[in-house]
Amino acid sequence: MSPEHYFSAQPATADERRELDVRLAGRELSVTTARGVFSADHVDQGTSVLLPLIQDDDAPGDVLDLGCGWGPIALSLALQRPHQVVHAVDVNERALDLVRLNASHLGVTVRASLPDAVDPDLRFTEIWSNPPIRVGKEALHELLLRWLPRLAPGGVAHLVVQKNLGSDSLHKWLESGVLPGTSTTRTTTSKGFRVLSLRSSG
Repeated sequence: MSPEHYFSAQPATADERRELDVRLAGRELSVTTARGVFSADHVDQGTSVLLPLIQDDDAPGDVLDLGCGWGPIALSLALQRPHQVVHAVDVNERALDLVRLNASHLGVTVRASLPDAVDPDLRFTEIWSNPPIRVGKEALHELLLRWLPRLAPGGVAHLVVQKNLGSDSLHKWLESGVLPGTSTTRTTTSKGFRVLSLRSSG
């Protein structure tokens, strides 16, 4: 699939849907995916590195899946964090429709929205993302500069990035002072991917 498809608000490919068996939150589940969304035929390898870091949590708060695709991260958060409000953001309207469909099927609540529809005053205790590296460095930085400052005091963002697609340069950029009051650590390295965790000091 051309990456332009899932970066588009309305993919040009036909909305051909299919059922997919996946393992999320320690459960074997069936979800619906479709052409024109990111990793439509499986859980992306980078996402699979990120998902085990999601721990059960009874604390309240708002959490965000940034660039949600059909929803593996958002759905896992909703399954494991019943007391938290899970938000899923994507520019791809087909992906958002799939997140809503999958959440309803699984009996969980996910607030799936286009970026501009999210309350600008909302702050997140956690942000989880397999960010769209292939949009290019400038667009990626713009995306992160829009959302990472919305961490609540003490909040943390977890970003999974393939090593050969610039995880080290992204780490250096995050540590360069572009986001004052934050610190970034590499928390996981697996299968050629690195998870960068950025914490806000508030």
